[in-house]
Amino acid sequence: MLKTLNKWIFYAALVTLIPAFMYKDSFPDPEERQYGSLAAPLQSHASKPGFQTVYAEVNYSIEPRYDYELTGLVVSQAVHNAKYGLHRRWNDHLNVADLCVVWGDNAGSLDLNAFEFRNGQFTCNISTGSSQAWRAFKMNELSNNHLLSDDETIREQIQDVRIGDRIHLQGWLSRYGNDQGFSRDTSTTREDSGNGACETIFVNRFEIIDSMHNSWRGAWSVSLFAAVSSALIWLVAVGRGRW
Repeated sequence: MLKTLNKWIFYAALVTLIPAFMYKDSFPDPEERQYGSLAAPLQSHASKPGFQTVYAEVNYSIEPRYDYELTGLVVSQAVHNAKYGLHRRWNDHLNVADLCVVWGDNAGSLDLNAFEFRNGQFTCNISTGSSQAWRAFKMNELSNNHLLSDDETIREQIQDVRIGDRIHLQGWLSRYGNDQGFSRDTSTTREDSGNGACETIFVNRFEIIDSMHNSWRGAWSVSLFAAVSSALIWLVAVGRGRW
């Protein structure tokens, strides 16, 4: 009887895992969002002079161009690993992650499930099959943010971000580079697009205000736990000759 029960728990968990994985990042309907004010980013002339920092045994030069403050909704993200790709070639360990963020009407009144957001290595790509949704979307209420930090606590907070999180950060829109010839600048306006339109931010404060909750995320967690647990129970029982 226990063997049969365990088997059906495993099967039920597997059946649930597939749709749960597909829909766990689905956004709530606009009328269900309780985001409050997600105003446009604040930008002012830099109050901090250029500075040097060392991270992962690499020397970096940071040139703050503007003070910057952003509160927004994360729609896509990519955590970087300096052991791979261009980050490895450039020896760029300072860039923790890219967060694609929306605010204003995009965050408050649009059906974000009508869009697909996807981060490339340095870009945020957006697509939709709805011409109506595309016309309603405001490209100046979206930004892809290259986040830099030499503070381990801040880096861990950034790496913990999930799609649907509301975040708040402060720092400096910055040009930066290392002593091996690599350098990267930053966008300084939300009105540009294409190559060079991403904001490069050296972060000195980061906060996840709250996380998105939906029934599919709950189902994903429960079904994953049930699938792993029942599989382990089966392995132990078979190993002990019980089943």
